[in-house]
Amino acid sequence: MSDLLAIGEALVELNQPREGAPFVQGFGGDTSNAMIAAARLGADAAYFTAVGADRFGQALTELWLNEGVDASRIVVNGGAHTGLYFVTHGAKGHEFSYMRAGSAASRISETDLPNGRIRATKILHVSGISQAISSSAADAVFAAIDIARDAKRLVSYDPNLRLKLWPLRRARAIIHEAMRSCDIALPGLDDGQALTDRSDPDAIVDFYLRLGAPVVVLKLGKEGAIAATGKRRERIAGYPVAAVDATGAGDCFDGAFLAEYVQRGDPFAAARFANVAAALSTLGYGAVAPLPSRLDVEAAITAAEGGR
Repeated sequence: MSDLLAIGEALVELNQPREGAPFVQGFGGDTSNAMIAAARLGADAAYFTAVGADRFGQALTELWLNEGVDASRIVVNGGAHTGLYFVTHGAKGHEFSYMRAGSAASRISETDLPNGRIRATKILHVSGISQAISSSAADAVFAAIDIARDAKRLVSYDPNLRLKLWPLRRARAIIHEAMRSCDIALPGLDDGQALTDRSDPDAIVDFYLRLGAPVVVLKLGKEGAIAATGKRRERIAGYPVAAVDATGAGDCFDGAFLAEYVQRGDPFAAARFANVAAALSTLGYGAVAPLPSRLDVEAAITAAEGGR
């Protein structure tokens, strides 16, 4: 039995650190990033997706192998390409451009799902992007959630709203329906505001608790996070760092939270741990390269506690 299994779309990343600089190849995809983060932090993590029979798909497969993420059940589709995205940086932060229409991952259907693997994992992790890439992928995620719940496994969901992939009305309908079946809700503040029509962070947390998630962790970026259950709520202050690139920080938070939660069962301790891990992930460029190790995170926590 694996600790974690995520389903979604992985992409090859081309990141331009500054205007005029050459693009540097990396890797992305929210759920893939989360599983790599979790694996670096000691979790037994697995990933399911589809890639093209191309060099980019091979590079992703090699990445998961090198990172210790079990991707042995992925689909290789010879009739579709692996998705790509570009990251540029400016005064308003980082901006993304995608080449993912018709990607192999977007063609996943319910019949492709590794049912036995889903039943054998402790936590299934999926996201809004996992469902936004196509109607068949959306249905596949709903089917995976049903399989996990039938097997009495936990389900984690990050809305990760991308309005370039679908209109807000459709995103709300599908994400809210999926979130009704999740055990752990991991929204970010901007996504929560757009999806719930609420601006106050605590009101967003309340919305997802009422929707049915027993555990809600609202990510507030550099301001930290709010972790909540029906009986307790904790505001976690941001961990200050000299950030250079926030690409994938929310994904790192997800992976770190799940890696810690699956071991300890304490959502508040897991959120505090993930808060530090996500901050450390902003110290380098790209979504994967700067993801921290457990030693990195524990050293940062120890240093912070020593400074109090």
